[in-house]
Amino acid sequence: MSFDRSIRLYTADQARELDRQITDHGLTGLELMRRAGMAAWRLLRQRWPDVASLSVLCGGGNNAGDGYVVAALARQAGLRVQVVALKAPQHLTGEAQGAWHMARDAGVHVTPWHPQLRLDGALVVDALLGIGVQGPLRAPYDAAIDCINRSNLPVLALDVPSGVNADTGQVEEAAVCADITMTFIGRKVGLYTGSAVDHVGECVFASLDASMRQIAQVPWQATLLNRDRIAHSLPRRRPSTHKGQCGHALVIGGRPGYGGATIMVAEACARLGAGLVSLATDEIHIAPALTRRPELMVRATRNAHDIKDLLDAADVIAIGPGLGQGAWGQGLMAAAVQRPAIKVIDADGLHLLRHLGAPHNDHQVLTPHPGEAAAMLSCSVAEVQADRCAAVRELQSRYGGVVLLKGAGTLVAGEDGDGEVKVYLNPYGNPGMATGGMGDTLTGFITAMLAQGLSLLEATLTGTLLHGCAADRAAADAGERGLLATDLASFARRMANPQ
Repeated sequence: MSFDRSIRLYTADQARELDRQITDHGLTGLELMRRAGMAAWRLLRQRWPDVASLSVLCGGGNNAGDGYVVAALARQAGLRVQVVALKAPQHLTGEAQGAWHMARDAGVHVTPWHPQLRLDGALVVDALLGIGVQGPLRAPYDAAIDCINRSNLPVLALDVPSGVNADTGQVEEAAVCADITMTFIGRKVGLYTGSAVDHVGECVFASLDASMRQIAQVPWQATLLNRDRIAHSLPRRRPSTHKGQCGHALVIGGRPGYGGATIMVAEACARLGAGLVSLATDEIHIAPALTRRPELMVRATRNAHDIKDLLDAADVIAIGPGLGQGAWGQGLMAAAVQRPAIKVIDADGLHLLRHLGAPHNDHQVLTPHPGEAAAMLSCSVAEVQADRCAAVRELQSRYGGVVLLKGAGTLVAGEDGDGEVKVYLNPYGNPGMATGGMGDTLTGFITAMLAQGLSLLEATLTGTLLHGCAADRAAADAGERGLLATDLASFARRMANPQ
């Protein structure tokens, strides 16, 4: 089942093309800038209605122009406005100079940047760089960003917090830490993933009344997932539904001392609706698994021969968590990859997959964190994090199927119904998820979706949405600190069964 209420995410170049398409259809660049400034001003007054003074820091491009419009509107409304210019406004070109003229005509005085400058507004508007960051920061922008962050004042960033790469979310040296970022016309992919999530704050979008006809002509980098997708993805159950119609999932793993990982996978899979869940594990974990969840069918497993019937019967196999990379894990992994059943591979399974030299396979879901992704791509973690979209695309190209790259702003890459590889970004989740077992629960959620008949891509998208949204609900219920992986299933179950 497909659900398409797409929220598109763009690179900086694609965003510039959006601007060009709109201006080519009769709207001037200055009018677009005026609309951006007006939208930001309205948001500012809505969120900080009692603020009586602003410090607006302006750079040298169109982002500066947006800042000058905000300054003009604030001054016209009677606020005290300090504008700090890192580029002399008389040297601005195009629409940015027109925006400066608006500010000047409104009575705004411009102060040139200097290192000893003190921000004297009650709120800061960041209009320094926008989407213009490429590579290390140059002086004096690095010092101005540091000045903003040291001020401890609330910050509204225009389009992109200065210092954040709009394409990748990477922060090379420093970036403005905004309370709110208002982005215009098209959402920038870098706002939602990587290091950027520590700098963006709340992300608010303003379309500036751009028409869908103009926007549809421009390609986009990724699609932002929406929690509404969950209700449209899960199949309805008929009154006559029985367990055999809801899929048989086989979870493999749990060498001695690591049984918790596979028990969590299996339990999460059962909680999210798989009809039958078998757990193949070391015999030492049988009693704990059945004590914890007697609905599981647990098999003592010395080698692949012990579970040949389960391997043949399973609709989907989850393998990797707690598996280990020794002879036991290698034998089970080798047997699993030879079976035609769809597989969800995580943790140790990813390392074994690489060492087995397993070929490209379009019937698997891989769920690496950045460290595992780096090993699979033979590069560093820093290189993966420097461009997460490129990394997840490369992983999918090399290994096939669907790839989920974990981390802040989880990314999923896989073929859609048209045979085109697309990237999706999950914006849900919170820092409370920084605890052991979260990846195991995610594997269980995705496995459950596959067992119930969702496509490889849809199951991965729905599973990761349920995972992130359940974590957000759990945190809202009792706070982030102390959130455990096993807390998620009860919240996710409610979301998977909307009233």
